Amino acid sequence: MAKTKAPAKRGRKPAAKKPVESAVPAAVAKATKAVEKAVAAQTKQKERVTAAETKAAQARKKASAPKATAATKRAVATAAAAVKTQKEKLSELTQKVAEAKKDLKVAELKARIEATASKAEEVVTTYAKTLADKAEADLEKALTKFASQWRSKREKQDARKVKSRTTAEGKKVATATKKVESAIKAIEAKPAAKRGRPAKASAAKASTAPKKRGRPAKAAATKVAAAPKKRGRPAKATTAKAETAAPKKRGRPAKATTAKAAEKKVPAKKAPAKKAPAKKAAAKPAAKAAAAPKKRGRPPKAAAAKPAVKKEAPKAAPKKRGRPPKAAKPATPKAAPAAPSADKPTEKKDASDS
Repeated sequence: MAKTKAPAKRGRKPAAKKPVESAVPAAVAKATKAVEKAVAAQTKQKERVTAAETKAAQARKKASAPKATAATKRAVATAAAAVKTQKEKLSELTQKVAEAKKDLKVAELKARIEATASKAEEVVTTYAKTLADKAEADLEKALTKFASQWRSKREKQDARKVKSRTTAEGKKVATATKKVESAIKAIEAKPAAKRGRPAKASAAKASTAPKKRGRPAKAAATKVAAAPKKRGRPAKATTAKAETAAPKKRGRPAKATTAKAAEKKVPAKKAPAKKAPAKKAAAKPAAKAAAAPKKRGRPPKAAAAKPAVKKEAPKAAPKKRGRPPKAAKPATPKAAPAAPSADKPTEKKDASDS
């Protein structure tokens, strides 16, 4: 019956076994082999020496016989020389054995030093590992203790913070509650709004004029009837002649007039009833002055007016700087007022006109 082959095994091959390190160091092993080799050579050499001595003893025995020959005597000398040679070799091998044993002893001592050093290294490594394991254990204990202390401390801090935050939020809630309550009271105080359009306005408001869109109407007709607004500087109050001719009076000065009008006013004081035509006469020179064309540049110096009274000297008008006054437009003649009873009322009127 044929034998069946075992199925081939698949997969990885088993890893090669590492050579087990021997307890004996290499130097000691080498020295031991050298000693063993030297001892073996010594033992063989001892056997040769013994054989040579045996052969020399036999040669001497033959040479001592009565029928000894010269060859037998020479054999004794040869055997003795061979014994001597073998002994010399044996002494050399014995010396080698002694040296090999000495080397072995030195190697053993060196191996002992290395073993002691390696043992000390192992001790240090083991001690370091022990310390590391102990440090890990102590660290775990310290961490556990610190964690418990830290958590308790943090819980107290968090409790204080939560308390302060609760107080702050409570104040906010109280403030908001007050505001909401005030708003609720205000809403409750108001009447409920009615649906639909609001009622029409009262009769008094309805009677008022309807509101007009756009700009408001211009000023009243009374303002329109007033004299139109003039551009530029206003005309000067009086001319130079009127200032020189008029007599100086105390109080507010009368309205300035021309020189001829001033001359006519002097006799008017004696007859106040005839003062009305004097105003008309004063209007004529003003109209003439308005009719004259406007001249550019400085006006000519005012001529000295004829003195109303021989005793009083005429006063020259002061020279004025700047542009001359614009010519006054002829004013519309008004109705002659009633004749005043005295001089004072006329002065007041003149002041009001100014």
